[in-house]
Amino acid sequence: MKKPILVEGKKYTFSDYFELNNPTDEIVEELGYSFSHEVVNLPQSDDYEHNDIRKLQDTFYTILPKITITSEIAKRDFLIAPILVEIARNTESKINVEYAIEIDSRLSGSLDYLIRLKQELIVIEAKKGDLDKGFNQLSAELIALDRYEESNENDRLYGAITIGDVWKFGVLERKQQHITKDINSFTIPGDLEKVFSILIGILIA
Repeated sequence: MKKPILVEGKKYTFSDYFELNNPTDEIVEELGYSFSHEVVNLPQSDDYEHNDIRKLQDTFYTILPKITITSEIAKRDFLIAPILVEIARNTESKINVEYAIEIDSRLSGSLDYLIRLKQELIVIEAKKGDLDKGFNQLSAELIALDRYEESNENDRLYGAITIGDVWKFGVLERKQQHITKDINSFTIPGDLEKVFSILIGILIA
């Protein structure tokens, strides 16, 4: 019998899952979910001001060579926040920053960003630039949101993990209790329009 990853009686916050060295499938299995790593057919939409996003892309190309972005705060301020500002400008979504959730001793903490419109989307910043460990944390947050939201209006919950210049998406199928990590990654600024199209597509799905 395999030794449990999560210690009985210990309180775990979302950020604790980032520190675990176990693979994502083993972690989510202990939380009662299954996991796969494959291509995800992410929704996309072109219902936004394309000129605004192209201007932001041009801004990124202009300013990023002039800025040393080594800290998490710098990534948030110069790479993540400008994209979320455009989400707010182009949709009626509500962006919750540091949104607190407490389900039980294994699932509690704050979501970096919880964006709500027709669909809900978690966006988190991966600490130390580690997307794989960041996805462990994102998976725990998606599971917590699944248990937190009583409404089953949406069969899917979406999440995005970013280190600022790279984005990766995941989805939780609520009925199947299954999390899929998209095999594709998207870079900023090159894939900005693609990332923005996916973010908008998720929110209005």
